[in-house]
Amino acid sequence: MIELSLGDLLWAAGLMAIAIGLSAWQQLEITSSLAMATARTTLQLLAVGYVLAIVFSLQSPWAVVGVTLVMSTIAAIVARNRISKTLPRLLPLVWGSILVSTFLTLGYVTLLVIRPPVWYDPQYLVPLAGIVLGNAMNSSAIAGERLLSTVKSSRVEIETHLSLGTTPEQAIATYRRAAIKAGLIPIINAMMVVGMVTLPGIITGQLLSGIDPFLAALYQMLIMFMLAFANLVAALLVTWGIYRQCFNRAAQLVLG
Repeated sequence: MIELSLGDLLWAAGLMAIAIGLSAWQQLEITSSLAMATARTTLQLLAVGYVLAIVFSLQSPWAVVGVTLVMSTIAAIVARNRISKTLPRLLPLVWGSILVSTFLTLGYVTLLVIRPPVWYDPQYLVPLAGIVLGNAMNSSAIAGERLLSTVKSSRVEIETHLSLGTTPEQAIATYRRAAIKAGLIPIINAMMVVGMVTLPGIITGQLLSGIDPFLAALYQMLIMFMLAFANLVAALLVTWGIYRQCFNRAAQLVLG
């Protein structure tokens, strides 16, 4: 594997310098955003690299679990902010949904598929947790935001169903299913074209590290199956929790 030096990374950063120059030339008004994104990417990945080096050297289950909890908390905050900053009890709901979907996925894969010598081996658990958490975050945010916005724009229809004797779950079922489907669109689209149109980051990274291409393809297949499952579970849990907050004990719509 060809190792990158600091000088190589400076040359790579030249791509962003050119992009910033082009955006300024075309007056796209995203120059500051590109500069901020470049700075944050650099600082965040450097910090992650140092932290993970420590975690890998410790080989401790507490360190691995701690890193996973920190990542899940950050993912939950980002997803909550995308859905709503005013809905009560949304943060613990999103955090729990992401965490449950991630641990179910990792538990299944660790016990039945990869079967490492120790379950907390950071070589496998940390990168798998990271990619699952990121995708579960996006799925939760899309599904939750879609359901909440639909409820707010369909208050009359939902209350009409309630007045005709339907239960809150029945009145909102169509909107919840549509929200869950929306949360799964990105991963389904990715699965449809993976390997044919795009090479995702996992398989690209493995190929760059010199791993056998067929083995890299198998790992990418595993990743896609993991993401589809985790995204579905996260979307199911988040929309269920939001639905529960939409109605009071008297089956009255209180959101919207």
